[in-house]
Order: sequence, then structure tokens, then C-alpha cells
Amino acid sequence: MSRPSDYVDAGAPNRAPDEINQPQLGFVGWLRWFWRQLTSMRTALFLLLLLAIAAVPGSLVPQRSSDPNGVTQYFIENPDLAPFLDKLQAFDVYSSAWFSSIYLLLFISLIGCVIPRTKHHFQALRALPPKTPVRLSRLAGFTARTVPAEQADAASAIDAARTQLKSAGYRTALYSGTVGGKREFSVSAERGYLRETGNLVFHSALVGVLVTVGFGGGFGFAGQRVIVEGQTFVNTLLAFDSFNPGRFFDPDSLDPYKLTLDSFDVVYETENQDAFGQPTDFAANVTVEHVGQEPTQEQVKVNAPLRTGGTDVYLLGNGYAPTITVKNPDGDVVFTDSIPFLPQDAQLTSLGVVKVPDGLSEQIGMIGFFYPTQANSEPPYYSSYPDLEFPMLTLDVYSGDLGINDGTPTSVYTLDTDSMTKLTRGHTGVASIELMPGQSAELPNGLGTVSFDNVDPNAPAAGEEVTDYSHSVHRFASFDIHRDPTQFWVALFAVLVLLGLATSLFVPRRRIWVKAIEESDGSLRLEYAGLARGEDPSLDEAVATIAEKHEATMAEAPAKPATSPSATPTARTDEPSDLG
Repeated sequence: MSRPSDYVDAGAPNRAPDEINQPQLGFVGWLRWFWRQLTSMRTALFLLLLLAIAAVPGSLVPQRSSDPNGVTQYFIENPDLAPFLDKLQAFDVYSSAWFSSIYLLLFISLIGCVIPRTKHHFQALRALPPKTPVRLSRLAGFTARTVPAEQADAASAIDAARTQLKSAGYRTALYSGTVGGKREFSVSAERGYLRETGNLVFHSALVGVLVTVGFGGGFGFAGQRVIVEGQTFVNTLLAFDSFNPGRFFDPDSLDPYKLTLDSFDVVYETENQDAFGQPTDFAANVTVEHVGQEPTQEQVKVNAPLRTGGTDVYLLGNGYAPTITVKNPDGDVVFTDSIPFLPQDAQLTSLGVVKVPDGLSEQIGMIGFFYPTQANSEPPYYSSYPDLEFPMLTLDVYSGDLGINDGTPTSVYTLDTDSMTKLTRGHTGVASIELMPGQSAELPNGLGTVSFDNVDPNAPAAGEEVTDYSHSVHRFASFDIHRDPTQFWVALFAVLVLLGLATSLFVPRRRIWVKAIEESDGSLRLEYAGLARGEDPSLDEAVATIAEKHEATMAEAPAKPATSPSATPTARTDEPSDLG
């Protein structure tokens, strides 16, 4: 057979590709395409995974919002890498432009996915179960029974099946008609809409989490404060060591309560030799006082924050704060304070800095190491146990400009010695100052004296031997004071996420049909079948159970006179049910 003259063979070499004209989407068409891609479930899952990956840098480098001192230290230790990371907003991950973009896209994607599905689900809940298929034998779990004519009629059999299915939580509808000259009566039943309800609750709760976290970050704050035993913190802006407010935070909303660290208790492991010296419990004993109220005694532990004044007070870290006093050559006190020393290892070998800007002939700075249990007879020293068994403080002294006269803020935990003169160790020929609690020593060049005070109120008098150092040095505790006004809502939505996910995973959605066919010999043929949406390995068993129970019910019930249900679906009197 010859082909038309204008026929173009798809495989012909002389085919002109430009003869195929594809429709142009246009601006609106491309917007629709982009919206459908953005609101697809696949995109939402991809953005959720991408958001989790984008949060990883926040755990690899310190964040300004939670650890500003760590960021400063990172710049000191990585002068080349830190500026590059800062340009990528690696120190402000959770408020960066790229993290916020993923966050907002996920938010839009979830809303665009949830709203149409909610509308469709609501319509499905109001609709009748679908009409019974003509050939149930093609469906899962198909089984058939034959009932003698004297046992039951078709109408009563279907009524019994409907009652049985409704008691199992199915929504039902009755159908009847004539197929191949035989009268058929059937009940169509479905359940498991709770599965889709759970799916929608899961996605809606995710949107709720995103919204509440955003609002909580905007109206809340996070601040850090180091408190030494005996010292008091007042919940005001000026009292924080570092403070990171949300974009919409109002300083007037702070509740100015007082928090005093009465004592800090630590329990160390002493029986298990494999874990000897490891802490087993931390407890910060504090006194909280609100305006116009009596002081209350509270306790802050790891993973057991204190809730007061609309804030959560978390225990972050702890260490020792040796009390150091500096006097001038005339014996006048020019400096005295309990200085927090930062732990450097598990045995709490600690590093600290002392700055004396006034009162001496020149400014001095001291870099000190504190050993709770000094365990070597000569340098280098180390601590063999984290508790106060044999404490020692060593100090290296520097003189010169401390770099604070020009008003530039500096860290209290670092000392810039580049422009200062070293007075101990190295080429000076002067040994480092070594002190135990209650001892004092001369500063180099006749600058004065420095002493390591024993703060134990029961310490022996000067010149007497000290046998118990357990309370000779103050401890400090580092607290994170956090306020999140949406904390309850985040927890609520998180619970809804879990409940919705569990429901969508474990509730099967299925349809069951029972059909009664009047045979020409007067007998009754009963057919049972089911259909699942998705995987449902128990569907066949469910259909078989329904058939067995229905057959048993038919055997026990007396025969009823035949009735004639209409050929259209009957009106439902039962409310839609999502059971099962």
C-alpha cells in the first residue's frame, strides 16, 4: 500500500525536525509549572532533607547566637579560614540568607501541598462509597458462598452485612440492580480515611513547627552568664556576658529577677577504676528572688533547667574560680576577684587570665594555670583528679599596655602579650609564681604582691597547716538563659507530627464489597472482595474474616421476607467514620 505524499516517517533521514510544532507555555504556563513542581510531595521531601543538611555547618563551627566567645576564639585560631566562612554566613547559619531561603521554600511547598489535599479529603469524606464493581472476582481476597433459598433472602443478607461492616467502623452504602437477568443486592463499604487525615495532620503540624519556630526566634532571646559561687545575677540586659535578642524582642519585657549561685556540687566516680574521676552529677544550688516575693531555693541540673521569670535557665558548664588578690608595695589592695579559669582537660586543669589595670606603677597581666590536684613535683605540672585534693596555681607575669585604655572591648579570657614585657620564665631567669590556697608571693620588679586566697570560712589561721582543701576555691557555673514564647506550641506541633506520621503509616485504607446474587434455582450466591489503597498485606485475611462472620450471622438469623431496595444508592443514616 502506498503512503500519502505528505507522510513523514519518524525514522527517515530527510525528516525535518522543525516541522513539529510544540505549544509555547508562556509566562503564566511557566508559573503554573513552577508552582506544581514546588508544591509536589517530592519537592517538599527534598527541601526537608536539604534543610537538615544546611543545618550541619551550625554544629561544626560556633554560632554567634549561642557561643559568641567561641566565634572570637575561632577567628584567633583560624585567621585565614574564619573570614572566608564569615562571608558564607557560617557563623550565623540559622539566620543566613541561604538557610532562610530553604526554610521559606519548604514553608510555601508544604502549604501549597496541604491546602489542595485538605479540600480533596473533605470532599471524599462527604462522598458515598463507590458503586460495587461488576466482577468482584478480579479483586483481592475474593471469596464466594452459596446459601440455600430457605436460609435467607438477598435483601436481609445485605442488611446483615451492612450492620456487620458498620460495627467494624466502615462507612456503607447500599446498591441494587439487575445484571444478566439476575437481581443483585450489594453493600459498598470503606474505611481508613484516618490515614489521609493523619497525613494532613503531619504536614500541617510541620507548617506549624516552622511558623512557631520563626515567631519564637523573633520574639525570644538567648543570653549567657558565668556566675561564681556567692555572686548574684539580675535579669537585665547589662548583666549578661553575651546577649542575642530576636528581631522583634522588646527589652521592657524582661522580668528583673535575681539569681544567686549559693553552691555548686559535683559528685565524682571513685569506685569504678575504669571511670575514676569522671563526674556523675552536677547540681547548681541557687536562690531566686522576684520583686515583691519571698526568695525561693531552686536547683539547676544538666537536662533539668530552671523555669522562672518567663525564661529557662540551663546549666552549660562549670569550673574553678581562684580568688586572687594583688597589693601594691605599700600593702594596699589594688585588685581582688574570683577569676573563672576555663577547663582544659577532663581533670580540670584550667587556664585563666588576670588583668590589673590600675594601682601599680604599670599595668600587669598574668596568665595562670590552676591544678585541682597537682601531681608532679616539678614543671610541667598536671592535675591527676578534678576535685580539690592538692590545688596549685601558677602565674606568669607580663607588664605593659593591656590594650583597654582606648575603649576597645577585649575578652577577659585572653591576654595579648605582643606589646607587653615578660617578667617570668624564659629568658627572664625568674621562675613562675607558684601558690597554694592561703599563700602569697612577691611580684617581679618590686611591683607588689599577689596572693591566692583560701575562701573556706573554716580555713586555719595564717601559718597553720592546711589539711582540707575541699572548699578552698570557689566554683563557677555557666548558664544559658533562654526565652521562647512559642515553646508550648512547638512542643504541641511536634507531638502532632509524631501522631500524624504514626497514623498515616499504620492505619490501612481499604474498601470491602459484599454482593448477594439471586440464582435461578432460588439459592443465594454471596461474594466478598476488597481493595486497598497502597500496600495492605492483611486485606485477604480481613475479607475472609468478614465472610466467615457474615456466613455465621446468616446461619443464626431467621429468614426474612424479601424486600426490594431501590436501584439507586440509599441515603446514609450513619455519620462518616474514620475508625481503623
